[in-house]
Amino acid sequence: MKRILVCEDEDAIRDFVVINLVRSGYDVVDVSCGEDAVKVYTEQNGNFDVALLDIMMPGMDGFALCRWIREQSSEIGIIMLSAKSQEMDKVNCLMIGADDYVTKPFSPSELVARVDAIYRRVNVTQSRQDTVKNITSGPFTLDHQSHTVQKNGEPIELTQVEYHIMEYLLKNRGTALDRKTILHHIWGEAYYGDDKVVDVNIRRLRMKIEDDPSDPQYIQTIWGFGYKWNG
Repeated sequence: MKRILVCEDEDAIRDFVVINLVRSGYDVVDVSCGEDAVKVYTEQNGNFDVALLDIMMPGMDGFALCRWIREQSSEIGIIMLSAKSQEMDKVNCLMIGADDYVTKPFSPSELVARVDAIYRRVNVTQSRQDTVKNITSGPFTLDHQSHTVQKNGEPIELTQVEYHIMEYLLKNRGTALDRKTILHHIWGEAYYGDDKVVDVNIRRLRMKIEDDPSDPQYIQTIWGFGYKWNG
């Protein structure tokens, strides 16, 4: 069952979200504040595929809740929900560990499509055939079976979205990939958002894998186009 945690303090919006997610086949647990989200997440041992979090809440806000959930799991998909539309809010959400950002007001089809896209990314089949080889490039080894990446034998903590971006780059090493291609491969053809989500996730990935993120050696920017893996 596709399980999602919804944390939204406005009753009308929360009810609207829950109804549409249930209609789309999700098992929804909904709460009205960050503190209750922490309690439910802990009581259910983090047994959720996706968390949909409002940013502006009294008490523990969505930013703090996102950080807390991401500290508990690198695998869960996190989508932030807010009336704010400023570019910096989007960047901040993604930099603290969210996978996507939805701005109010939104349509049911947009919301479900964004949740579906993240759900597919974090729930791709974990088990691979034994014949599938790991990918090695320079100091990096990407392990298909465990969905992990190591650098010089040391594990790197990646979210599942970051893992899939790195996997896609490694499989196409030396090839310039434009932002739209990366966006559609990772988030799906029906994704409603813009390609800013690619840039921020690349920035976050560089911070984890590069010796000097300000002068990246492995994930190179192709200005005005996209990115390529150099290794």
